[in-house]
Amino acid sequence: MWTDIAIIVAGIVMLAAGIGAIMAKSLLVSIILAGGVSLVASLVFLLMGAPDVAMTEAAIGSGLTTVVFLY
Repeated sequence: MWTDIAIIVAGIVMLAAGIGAIMAKSLLVSIILAGGVSLVASLVFLLMGAPDVAMTEAAIGSGLTTVVFLY
């Protein structure tokens, strides 16, 4: 029950961060918000019972991609 609520809240946070990344005037803010979307997606994967996918998403999607975009 609580995992369903947490997944719904995480989805709303992802949606808000995605819209914020699109609407942001600064490129740096857009990159950070996009990395935040990926980080919350890894939390959703963890809540759904896929820790291997969550670790990969956190490492590649949130970590490496954000660093490459910042570079």
